[in-house]
Amino acid sequence: MTSMTERLDDYITVRRSLGYDLSFTARVLRGFTAFADDQGADHITVDLFLRWKECFGKASNDTWSRRLGMVRSFTSWLQGQDARTEVPPAGLIAGKVRRSRPYIYSEAEIAALVVRASKLPSRYGVRGWSCSTLFGLIAVTGLRINEALLLDDSDVDLDECVITVRRGKNGTARYVPIAQSTAARLQAYRAERTRMLGPTYGPFFLMDSGERPTDCCARYNFALVSQELGLRAPQRFCKHGRGPRIHDLRHTFAVRTIISWYRKGLDPDREMIKLSTYLGHAKPEMTFWYIEAVPELLQLASSRAERALGGGVSERAGQ
Repeated sequence: MTSMTERLDDYITVRRSLGYDLSFTARVLRGFTAFADDQGADHITVDLFLRWKECFGKASNDTWSRRLGMVRSFTSWLQGQDARTEVPPAGLIAGKVRRSRPYIYSEAEIAALVVRASKLPSRYGVRGWSCSTLFGLIAVTGLRINEALLLDDSDVDLDECVITVRRGKNGTARYVPIAQSTAARLQAYRAERTRMLGPTYGPFFLMDSGERPTDCCARYNFALVSQELGLRAPQRFCKHGRGPRIHDLRHTFAVRTIISWYRKGLDPDREMIKLSTYLGHAKPEMTFWYIEAVPELLQLASSRAERALGGGVSERAGQ
C-alpha cells in the first residue's frame, strides 16, 4: 500500500513543477501525512483531519484555518486518484483572513541588520556573506524571500543590472532591474563566494555546505540577528520569537517607494502599475493595500485628496 507521505511527495513534486514554492506548506502537510500513516489510514477523511487537529497542539483558529486550506488543496488533488478521499469543507474551521500591519524598518535598522548578519560565524565564512547579501538584496528590491533564495547564478545578470525571477508567486516570472550599487555588491558576493567555495554552478546563494539556503535557514538567521539587535526578544531553544519579519523588508521597500511618489508630486495611480509589476503582484489592489496599512501613507493620501477636492471647489466657485 502506498503511504500517505509517499502520495504527498508526488503532490509536492507536481506543484513545484508548476513553479509553486511549498517549503512551509510541505512541512505542515508532512506532519499531517505522518499522523495518517501512524493511524494506518489508507485514505483521508474529515474525521482523520479533526483527530490530527486534536493531537497536533494548541493554535488559534486562524492558524488552523490556514492549515485546513493546505489540507483541502492536497485532498482535492488526491481525490482525483482515490475517490474515497474526503475534502474537508472550507467552513470546517472559522478563521479570519487578516494581513498583519507591516513593520517599516528605518534605514539605520536595515543597515544594522546587514552589518550584523555579515558577522554570523561559520566554518568558511560563507554564512555571513550570504545572509547579509540576501537581506540587503530583499531590502533594495522588494523580492519575496523564496524568490531570492531560488535565484540561480544564471538569473543574476550583473552586466545588464537585471535579475530574472523565474519562479515567482503562482509560477509567474518577471525581470527586476537593479541599481549599479546593488550590482556591485552582488558582484563582490559572487567573487567572495567563489574564493571560499571554488567555482559553483546552480544556486546564486550558497551556505558553507555548498547547498542553497532553505526558507527555514534564512528565517532562522534573520531571527537570530534581529534578537541580537533588540528587534525581537531573546528566545530559548533557538526559537524565532515574534517581531519584525524578513518579509517586512519587502513591505518597507514598497512603502518607501510610494512615500517618495507623494513627496515628489507624482501620481500614485499611474505609478502603482509599475510597482505592482516590479513586485510581482497579480493585481494593483494588492499594492494599494499599503496605503491603508501604513498610517503615514494614509495621511499623505488623505492630504492629497483634500487638496484635489479643495482645488475643484475653488474652481467651481469662481465660475
